[in-house]
Order: sequence, then structure tokens, then C-alpha cells
Amino acid sequence: MRSRNLIAAIAIAGLSPAVLSAETYRFDPSSSTIGFSVRQFLGTTQGKFTVFNGKINVEREHPENSAVTAQIDVRSIDTRIKKRDDHLRSAEFFDVEKFPQITFKSRSVKQTGPQSGDILGDLTIHGVTKQVTLHVKLTTPLNETKQTRWAVTVDPITRRDFNLMFAPAEETVSGISQTVAINIEIEAKRAE
Repeated sequence: MRSRNLIAAIAIAGLSPAVLSAETYRFDPSSSTIGFSVRQFLGTTQGKFTVFNGKINVEREHPENSAVTAQIDVRSIDTRIKKRDDHLRSAEFFDVEKFPQITFKSRSVKQTGPQSGDILGDLTIHGVTKQVTLHVKLTTPLNETKQTRWAVTVDPITRRDFNLMFAPAEETVSGISQTVAINIEIEAKRAE
């Protein structure tokens, strides 16, 4: 009898607190932004992706066990100039027929403060994968409203690292910077 109680206690312990505290949040694209900016001559071109999804698995008791994945539909690029967007989608740049998605998959999560952390992960663009660190700050706490907001900063990425280059002559004429600044704000809702 005692051994049965011990087995039951171990089984219950195996479900708590880590398993019971695991929560899944899904990106709400209608209230989130995945944007970028790049300098060109004297100005700055800004754009965003309008179609994307992602998931945040949060373990409150053990934040290091949390994880993030995201997928961006490259066809949804929007710089507010159709001709430029069509060119960016073409085989000469993003080549959306061959590489339709940008993806991110976390490798590790490190809590850096009460409401902040660093997420190291694999960013894949144009078929090239590089490790990047997302610096995240929870701007609305995890609570019973089942909705939360995250501000994300990341060091600028270099176009050359992902083979996102125009023809050499066009690169010279365009005056587009090699570095691209990333702007991300994610609102996520707890999955039922």
C-alpha cells in the first residue's frame, strides 16, 4: 500500500509544478509588428511583413525551459511601394518562389531581469541560417487576461550574411546600406 502511495506521489510530482506551469501563447498578427528599416542615400526605407505566426511556450518556474518559434511569409513584405515590393520578392532578392518563409527557432532562453530575457536562436532567411539573440522585454505581465505584449530588440543584421544582394551594378547605384535594423513588437494570446 505504501509503495502505491509513493508511486502516485511521484506521478503527481512529475506533473507539477513545471508541467502545470507551462503555458502556450500564440502571436496575434493583428496587434503585432515585425518590421525593418534600412538606410538608402540620405533617407531611410521602412517596411514590415503583414503575414506571420509564432508560438511562445512559457515555463514560469523554469524560464530557461521556455521556447519560441516564428514563421514569416516573405510574400507579405510591404514597403508601401508596390514596384519595390515586387522587386524584393523576385528571384533577384528574396526569391519567394524558392524561399517563401523566414523562420526563427530558439535554442536557449536566459532570464536577464524580472520582466526581460535573451533568446538565442536560429534565424533562417533566403536559405541561410545564422544565430541571433533576441532581447525581449515583457511590457504587459503574464496574468489572467490571457494576453501579453513583448518588445523585442536585436542587433542589426547584415544583408550579405543572408545572400540578400542585388546585382553588383545595382548595389552601387541603389545606395542601400548593408545593415538592416529590425523592429518587433509581439502581442500574444494564451492558447486554450
